Amino acid sequence: MKKISLALLFVSITYLACSQEETLNKKYRSIVISFINAVKSGDVEKLSSKIKYPLNRAYPIPPIKNKQEFVKRYKEIFDDNLAKKIVNSKPETDWSDVGWRGIMLLRGELWLDTDGKLIAVNHQSKLEAEEQARLINVEKSSVHPSIGNFEQPVLVFETAQYRIRIDDLGNDNYRYASWSIKSKMSDKPKLILTNGKFKPDGSAGNHNYQFKSGDYIYTCLIIVMGEKGAPPAQLVITRVGKEILSQPAKKINPLLQ
Repeated sequence: MKKISLALLFVSITYLACSQEETLNKKYRSIVISFINAVKSGDVEKLSSKIKYPLNRAYPIPPIKNKQEFVKRYKEIFDDNLAKKIVNSKPETDWSDVGWRGIMLLRGELWLDTDGKLIAVNHQSKLEAEEQARLINVEKSSVHPSIGNFEQPVLVFETAQYRIRIDDLGNDNYRYASWSIKSKMSDKPKLILTNGKFKPDGSAGNHNYQFKSGDYIYTCLIIVMGEKGAPPAQLVITRVGKEILSQPAKKINPLLQ
């Protein structure tokens, strides 16, 4: 489950400062207090204006695309447990600014940008966990039988030529399946690779999945934080250390197609 949230959300950064020390720059306290008060008031309409859309959820749950969806799905995300953590939090000690990455609550329960917009929620409610399990079962029955056995789906992305799916088979074993872009995932994959490895890349949430096939290495880069205009993902294929293909990709939710 941890690695799924890494595909679509920010990684919770390990924070080592003493909880009694002030960790939030004073210039950000007013926006944190404003967010806390919005949750405390229970005014979902008001809170919906403090979200940076789309708000991604753990794959394969679809993202929240706008204010209307947020109001409708509010309780799926802000359950009593998360709401209490926010309302009872102290801006000076429970919130911290982490440079350009934004402002986090506790150890990354949720993130705000420096304008006070909610950009990520790593907390998962019971309702969302149940919905995720339901959607996973839907996926297992909709893909080609040769890849219907997996523990957790990780992500699907598309380049100009390929559709690529990564699944977690359990025990840190990831599977790569690819099709031509015109094919469906219910078709037999053109290539299936197993024994892939997850590799974090820094503290901003960027990471990759790497697969080997003889002299070839297939690397799926997931870019959570990148330069302006950077794609959300990239496929890089090398042979004996020489790059033979590099294509930008977009992440998709196959259940929305």
